[in-house]
Amino acid sequence: MSLKPLFVIILFAVPFSLFPQVEETNPPEHIKTINFRGTTAENQLPILTLGDAVILEFDALNGEENDYYYKIKHFNFDWTPSQLVQSEYMDGFDNQRIRTYENSFNTYQIYSHYILTLPNDQTRGLKVSGNYMLYIYNSDGQLVFSRKFMLYENKANVGVVLKRARDLDVIEEKQRVELTIDSNNMQLNNPYQTVKAAIIQNNNLNTAITNVKPQYTLGNKLVYKYDSETSFWGGNEYFFFENKDIRAANNNVQFIDLKDLYYNYLYTNIIRANRPYTYNPDINGNYVINNIDASNPSIEADYAWVYFSLEASDALKNKQVYIYGSFNNYAIEDSNRMTYNPESHNFEHTMLLKQGFYNYKYVVADNNGVINDGVISGNFWQTENNYKVLVYYRDLGARYDRIIGYGEGSSVNITN
Repeated sequence: MSLKPLFVIILFAVPFSLFPQVEETNPPEHIKTINFRGTTAENQLPILTLGDAVILEFDALNGEENDYYYKIKHFNFDWTPSQLVQSEYMDGFDNQRIRTYENSFNTYQIYSHYILTLPNDQTRGLKVSGNYMLYIYNSDGQLVFSRKFMLYENKANVGVVLKRARDLDVIEEKQRVELTIDSNNMQLNNPYQTVKAAIIQNNNLNTAITNVKPQYTLGNKLVYKYDSETSFWGGNEYFFFENKDIRAANNNVQFIDLKDLYYNYLYTNIIRANRPYTYNPDINGNYVINNIDASNPSIEADYAWVYFSLEASDALKNKQVYIYGSFNNYAIEDSNRMTYNPESHNFEHTMLLKQGFYNYKYVVADNNGVINDGVISGNFWQTENNYKVLVYYRDLGARYDRIIGYGEGSSVNITN
């Protein structure tokens, strides 16, 4: 047999495994407050039923009323490119201009607020479930930023239970997710090969556990009762501040100042890793835009320079410390990196943020971008965390990964 035909067969058998996983692109400095959600959810990772509307909002602070365009791509469960062509997953067209925007009203910081709703007249709908990426381009065709979202079908019931870890070395620090997937009347062929689960803690895709396969079957149910394979560090409750009244200091804002814009100085936060766990209600890293004096916070909420400070121990002084939360898409970048001040003995940093209620925490990252939030916040099994579970299924011979089920759980009722 000739080697050339054999090579061609092998090449076409595994072409898509050669593509790397796609990552989200974070925006430049003049693009702020990217809010990606469904019609009812407040600014969270969009995991929506197939057919539901998806809404993207963002602010452009350059005051130029630029034109922005969007594209949508479909991906496999592992965020490698899907084999589907656009007409197979989309009804209509993308690469369209975002037509809805308003300019800010009665604010010191001038900005334009853009809103994209899907489906619309040009993009009439998305046909299949699975992973998607929304790309935003400027009028020169340059990518400005991108965001992931997921659409699922209600074909399977997903039970999510939170337990403490079984490993005694980390029993005080980790939380374990147990799953039960009931496919109802849907036949799951060879589930150990075709079914994969993804578990997401607090809407943070950076720490998600993916490609989890069933441990065993029980009748028509798939059961996952792993220990280390589905365990997460518990972390700690998020710090928070609120500046919906931008002219007054409240809710962890120590004092304010007005220069070109308002400056909000937060109280200095402490290192909690070696302190006992204390319950402090949070919204699991999320944020909500609000202005106490506005009827439409989307265009009437102002921007303020928010001054963060964190006490520094000797062990932290030479570390790379970052401010972390949904407000910056859990990114590790220079824009949210703190600087050690030898005079105050604190880590300090200032960020331009829109008025509202914010959750945040401090994390340490090494030169390779590996994140450790336990160094500063500590890890506690009692921490209240939210977990979302996606169930992917690719039947034998199918060309894309469907999401056939979605489940959600909280560690508020965690058990041994």
